[in-house]
Amino acid sequence: MQQMMAQLQQMMQQQSGSGPVNWDLARQVANEHIGDDPMVDSVSSKANEETLRLADLWLENTTTLPSGISTTASWTRKDWVAHTVGTWKELAEPLAAKMSQALGEMVPEDVRGLLGPMANLMQGIGSTLFGAQLGQALAELSKEVITSTEIGLPLGPAGTAVILPANLAEYADGMTDIPRDDVRLYVALRETAHHRLYGHVPWLRAHMIGAVEAYANGIHIDQSAIEAIANDFDLSDGEAIQQIDLSQLMRPDDTPAQRAAVARLEHMLALVGGWVSHVAAEAAGDKLPSLSKLTETARRRRATNGPSERTFEALVGLQLSPKKLREATVLWDKITRVRGVEGRDAVWNHPDLMPTPEDLDNPDAFAENDAEIGDLDMSIFDQLAVNDPKPPKKREDSEDDED
Repeated sequence: MQQMMAQLQQMMQQQSGSGPVNWDLARQVANEHIGDDPMVDSVSSKANEETLRLADLWLENTTTLPSGISTTASWTRKDWVAHTVGTWKELAEPLAAKMSQALGEMVPEDVRGLLGPMANLMQGIGSTLFGAQLGQALAELSKEVITSTEIGLPLGPAGTAVILPANLAEYADGMTDIPRDDVRLYVALRETAHHRLYGHVPWLRAHMIGAVEAYANGIHIDQSAIEAIANDFDLSDGEAIQQIDLSQLMRPDDTPAQRAAVARLEHMLALVGGWVSHVAAEAAGDKLPSLSKLTETARRRRATNGPSERTFEALVGLQLSPKKLREATVLWDKITRVRGVEGRDAVWNHPDLMPTPEDLDNPDAFAENDAEIGDLDMSIFDQLAVNDPKPPKKREDSEDDED
């Protein structure tokens, strides 16, 4: 009994400062599950730095967006967890807050006053649940991601281009007919291209995070599922806590607003991934003989539920379509051929200029319809994006917003 009361007291103390997710627990669980973490040797670190700098230099002739990196780094898996927690807070806490609120509401109002601090116990349980499960998820992802932007969002510090040597080695070992240096260079091209895009398109990151938050706003918690779990809940069994499937507790409302949020996120991830694939291929050109094999391997990795796919499926139940990525890559290629590099990159100046999902089905029409932006002063859009980084209404979901 003393041990249980001590655990309850500790949980309430953690809840008072941890918010909807116990991030200290998440980091602890992640590091425990990672286990042995290969150190970064000086040879790998130097090779990664030189390759990232070379890749960034190759991109100079294929995009008008300036370099987005100020430094390079080689991370261990535990380094990746430590440096990406800030972004995971933005992505996961909207969902966790919903869970925390629902757990708190399980305590009747007329009882909360009598319980005092104990009334927060249920919220503390939610914080612990999310911390334990996110820790597990981060550990699994840390063993697979090769760079800081592989899921389509920059997870690490702004301007820091990263390669995880241990994961790169495992990835390259699966391609015995391709030199490891070629694999490293292709990965570096994608990493530095992502940084150019997110570093110089000020509205893009907020737009992505906003789509995840919009989805979270439509989540409802299944009270009966919580009660079923609570009946068998054992605070002293850490492994049982980690094995609880939180997705069983969350029930998204199939509303127009939520469908629009998921569609917007999927579409924008496809546009970002397509632009990066196109620009990386343009930069590599004939200087990287194994380019076609590397591109195909990257596509297969995504099609077989890679890190990006599992991340967004866990967060919002979104199953990314490899078909949309291929269509987006073709679209950016068409735009480049018709409008040139400058015209292609000008599309990123404002969200209202971005291709719609319908444009992916007819890339030629979108590419040739450049009259509407040809005579515009694009600095106007630059200023709008800086002054108002919040994601504006998209053309395809404006009716839903009005509803």
